[in-house]
Amino acid sequence: MTIRTGLISAMEMDNIHDITVITDSITAARKILESKVNPLQNMFILLAATVKTFLSKDSRNKICFWYCPSRAKWPRHKLVDDQVKASSCTLTFPSKESHLFSRKKKCDNTLCEWQTHFANSLKKGYYSLNFEDKKGIVIKPTYAKGSSWLPIIGFTNSLCACFTRMTTGHAPIGEYRHFPQLPTSCPCGKAKVQTQEHIIIECDRHDPSM
Repeated sequence: MTIRTGLISAMEMDNIHDITVITDSITAARKILESKVNPLQNMFILLAATVKTFLSKDSRNKICFWYCPSRAKWPRHKLVDDQVKASSCTLTFPSKESHLFSRKKKCDNTLCEWQTHFANSLKKGYYSLNFEDKKGIVIKPTYAKGSSWLPIIGFTNSLCACFTRMTTGHAPIGEYRHFPQLPTSCPCGKAKVQTQEHIIIECDRHDPSM
């Protein structure tokens, strides 16, 4: 939005032939001038006609882009940043109508629906365990940053398989054997039904440190 506004303002000025845009996001600058479909397509559509008119009006006219990262601490960066933060303006296209906002809203709705279904025992399975964080809040599933559990259990196939079987209860334990009417008690003799919680917390046959 900033690059688009700045370019249009400069191109509408008289006797301007050489425009230089200094930005810390050269990727965004490139995208708003590309005709192919991308999240910044609206910006390109609004710029295309103005840029074409400016470049074709005079052979001396040109637009250059210079990349200056924020870490360079260029004094003018801070000056512009302070001015922008102190100003107040009404956007021509509200952010809630943008492609990025619509995509994020759709993603958030999908994730919320996914988490709601997961919380329903009929969806995730009656014997699926809930895991809590340090504050005692049930950890919800997510796709971000390697999901909720993978960063904790690691990425080895054997460990992931064991964790999945423990979480869902699909393992050769008494609780799972209850359906085909097989013995359900734990060999340790302390539980009539060998549940996941019993194996993890109570059973003497399994060393918690292993």
